[in-house]
Amino acid sequence: MTEPPERNLRAQAFRQTITTFITDRRDAKLKGLSNEATAQIAAKYDYQEWLADAARRITQIQAVTHVLKATHPDARGTNLHITPDNLPRHEEIGTHLLGNDYIDDIVGNAAALDVYKFLKLEVDGHRLLDWFQADDADLLRALHEDEATARQWADAFKGLIRPPGAPASHSLAKQIYWCVSGEPADNNGFHLLQPLFSSSLAHAVHQEINDARFGETNKAARQARREKKAHDISYRDYRNLATRKLGGTKPQNVSQLNSERGGLNYLLASLPPRWDQDRPRQFLFIESALARFRRFEGVTELLDALLALLKDNPAPTMHTRIKRERIERALGQSLAAFGLASRQLFQPGWTRDVDCRLPLCEQLWLDPERAELPLREEAECKTEDEEFNAALEWKDWPDEIAHRFGNWLNTILLQHDLPVGDAEHAHWARQALIDAEWPAPMQRRAVTGTTNQEAAHG
Repeated sequence: MTEPPERNLRAQAFRQTITTFITDRRDAKLKGLSNEATAQIAAKYDYQEWLADAARRITQIQAVTHVLKATHPDARGTNLHITPDNLPRHEEIGTHLLGNDYIDDIVGNAAALDVYKFLKLEVDGHRLLDWFQADDADLLRALHEDEATARQWADAFKGLIRPPGAPASHSLAKQIYWCVSGEPADNNGFHLLQPLFSSSLAHAVHQEINDARFGETNKAARQARREKKAHDISYRDYRNLATRKLGGTKPQNVSQLNSERGGLNYLLASLPPRWDQDRPRQFLFIESALARFRRFEGVTELLDALLALLKDNPAPTMHTRIKRERIERALGQSLAAFGLASRQLFQPGWTRDVDCRLPLCEQLWLDPERAELPLREEAECKTEDEEFNAALEWKDWPDEIAHRFGNWLNTILLQHDLPVGDAEHAHWARQALIDAEWPAPMQRRAVTGTTNQEAAHG
């Protein structure tokens, strides 16, 4: 039965692609050699001879997506080839996001990498490896006239992607397995804390960053940004990058993709955040800044100490009184420090934000420099600014802050079933140190309650 012409043409296209590859490699090897050496080397690059040798050497390399030697070049153990689509889906950035758009890496004997380059040759838009995986009849016909030999070679080439066998790790792989089942003898009851290095993901990140740094499209967008001109393409920039070099002077000993990157692997910046001081979100949408004061440095510990002391119901001795007063004074000093830190954190005028719901006394306390800003032009806003400035000059707001501080502390104590009332409220309020720009910080006193009455519990 005669083969259709298109089948013959397609088989010829496969053979021509393979022949060109082998010939190019032969010519590169023969360049500058003597005639005697030329004849010996040329024989190795006979079409059938080279394919037979490549089919033998394919076992020396392996296609992977996750590389063990990226952790340490002397590590010995299992490398993995996992199609990203088959990985678990999760919110964090990972290899699973690559989908079908990923590049295989190659590990093993660097001397056999020419076989991988052979399998990367493209015909009709697909790699030879892909055609081998599909058992393409035209490719088999192009390999060898003997169908059994062609099938044997094809099976060998398909082995580039193969199961890892029995999983094995190594001390230099730095893989820490944490027992989560509580049964040390259960091999399935461990969680891996140090996964394998995803070379396919690292290569995708490398290509993206390199395109942003050196690609012509992004260079044009960068130039437009510098010149403050409109541009059709978004400008991409990765700042404060670091690089980690794998493999030293021999990056090919780690993997093929690592060699193509010259051993360079980009590390994204992991710097502390730069807080947005133009919009103090932590003081917006709340009714009192004292809700944030409780999380201020050292305040939680002081409250715990005060609660522990009062719950013990100690005898009203001098020792008890001194201990309690130390805690109270520390809380008052923390309140003053909280006000100072908050005033330094934000730009003056932040309380003008429409989402600021703090009472006027707390706005005056935390944003006093707002009074130095020009009045806003809108009538309603201008009136608000004038009222703010007048209240600041009146200087009765520190008493209001002290009063609110006493209520705040009483509320916390009541939540822990401690009997407190007006006397305690007035006592706590007297501890509040509020700087109202007087010659020295003033100790304010609440106007409610009996101010000469001592707090309970000593």
